[in-house]
Amino acid sequence: MRRRCGVLGDPIAHSLSPVLHRAAYAELGLDWGYDAHRVASGGLPAFLAGLDGSWRGLSLTMPLKREVLPLVDRLTDRARLAGAVNTVVLDDDGGRLGDNTDLPGAAAAVRERTSAPLASAAILGGGATATSVGLALADLGVRRIELLVRDASRAAETVQALGAHPDGVEVRTSPLDAGDEVVADVVVATIPAAAQTAALVARCAGVPVVFEALYDPWPTPLAASALSAPGDRVLVGGLDLLVHQAALQLELFTGLPAPVEVMRRAGEQALAGRHGS
Repeated sequence: MRRRCGVLGDPIAHSLSPVLHRAAYAELGLDWGYDAHRVASGGLPAFLAGLDGSWRGLSLTMPLKREVLPLVDRLTDRARLAGAVNTVVLDDDGGRLGDNTDLPGAAAAVRERTSAPLASAAILGGGATATSVGLALADLGVRRIELLVRDASRAAETVQALGAHPDGVEVRTSPLDAGDEVVADVVVATIPAAAQTAALVARCAGVPVVFEALYDPWPTPLAASALSAPGDRVLVGGLDLLVHQAALQLELFTGLPAPVEVMRRAGEQALAGRHGS
């Protein structure tokens, strides 16, 4: 049986996941399919009900990462801690395992770019991506996290998840549009590029490690600031995160080691093609 996998979300047309997974299948000699499917909020139960036995795995993006929680049979510890699932492994008997490869993927992305000790983090935004990256940073030794958000009440789930990390993390929220300098070992952007105002970018200028969760558009204002900074300022990009979390997904789906560099090159080429460079 030809296996099928796919990425679900809304919007979804921009997703690079099909490019990465298909490149890996070709490298591994697998005749598998992987496509993007637009599934809006509330539409996941019907989509899952329509899957047949050829399906092996799903990658989930917003707004489905939290909506899927009651629809899986089992959760990994990291998915339960994050309160979000970005990966569903479909068993041959119809069972559904919910996992979150954003956590180890984010940790791998950071350590690929820097080995510096990290004790504090500032995260712009308070949604599911902020939760996953924050927990990954906690795994790497971060013990103080500040969430810069427009509405603290909407970040309550993220605050709770980060505070529940077994190593103990101090979490607080601050207004995104405050005027004070951002002081931390790493700043993580999970907000749209349009929300990265010149004032906000300037406030983050002194942070030595920048983790931009977006990969398109690129570079975002925050990423551009990091790229143009003199000295040894470190930039972790959204493609780094995407590649590492996708590689872990592929290993869960196929049971084979992922060709990480093949996936990265495929992503870089696809982005270059989009922007003509």
